[in-house]
Amino acid sequence: MEFLEVFSSANAWFALLTLTFLEIVLGIDNIVFISIVSNRIDPKDQRKVRNTGLFLAMIFRIALLFGIRWVVQLNQPLVNLEWSWFHGYITGQSIIIFLGGLFLLYKSVSEIHHKIEGDEEMHLSAKTTSLWGSVFQIALLNIVFSFDSILTAVGLVSFKEFGNTGALVIMIFAVIISIAIMMLFSGPVSRFVNGHPTIQILGLSFLILIGVMLLAEASHMGHFSLFGQEVGTIPKGYLYFAIFFSLMVEFFNTKMKKNAGSSGEQ
Repeated sequence: MEFLEVFSSANAWFALLTLTFLEIVLGIDNIVFISIVSNRIDPKDQRKVRNTGLFLAMIFRIALLFGIRWVVQLNQPLVNLEWSWFHGYITGQSIIIFLGGLFLLYKSVSEIHHKIEGDEEMHLSAKTTSLWGSVFQIALLNIVFSFDSILTAVGLVSFKEFGNTGALVIMIFAVIISIAIMMLFSGPVSRFVNGHPTIQILGLSFLILIGVMLLAEASHMGHFSLFGQEVGTIPKGYLYFAIFFSLMVEFFNTKMKKNAGSSGEQ
C-alpha cells in the first residue's frame, strides 16, 4: 500500500521507535491517573475503565493528528492582557491545558485528603456509582494529555522529510503501538499502585507536580510576564527523575522492612 512506503526508509523506523518510546513515557502520568481513578470502582469493572480510558486516549490523539492545522491555530492569541505589572495573552491551547492542570490538582489533592482522613465510607460507596463518572474524568484529562502528546509528535517527526501523509502515518502508528503497550501493562501497574498505599501517595504527589507543570506550561504559552519576569516551563525530565528517584527510595525501604521482618522471625 502506498501510505506504507514511508517505512522503506530507515529514518522512518527510527522516528517511529523514538516517538513510540516518548509516547509511552508521556503516558506514565496518564496510567497513574487511570490507576487511581479506577480504584474507586468495583474490581470487576476496573479493567474496563482502564482499557476505555486508554482507548479514548488513542482516539483523541488520532483525531487531533488529523486536525493538526486546527491544533496549531489554537495557539493564536484570543485575548491580550496588558497591565503595568502583568502582560500576556490567552490562547485556546493555554485554556485547555490550564483547566486540565487545575482539574488534576483538585483531583489529586482531594484523593490525598480522603486517604489521610480515612474517609473509607465515601470511598466504598463511590465504588458502585462512579464507573461512568470515572470514564468521564479520564476522558476530560485525556484531552489535555493528548495535546501534549501531539505537540511532541509534531515536533519530532519532520513533515518536510517524510511528507504530510508519511509523517501522519508514522505518528498514528506510534500512537497505536504505544497505547497497545500501555494497555498491556496498565493492569499490573494499577494493581501495584493500588496495592501499596505509599506508592499511591507518591503517584498522587506526582500528579500534583504534573498539574503544576501544566499550569506553568499554559502560562508560558501565553508569554505571561509578572513584574517583568516571564513565566517559564518546568522541564518534564526533572519531574520524571523526581518520581523515579522517590520510587527507588520506596523500593529500598520496602526491601529493608522485608529483610528486617524475616530476620526478626528467625
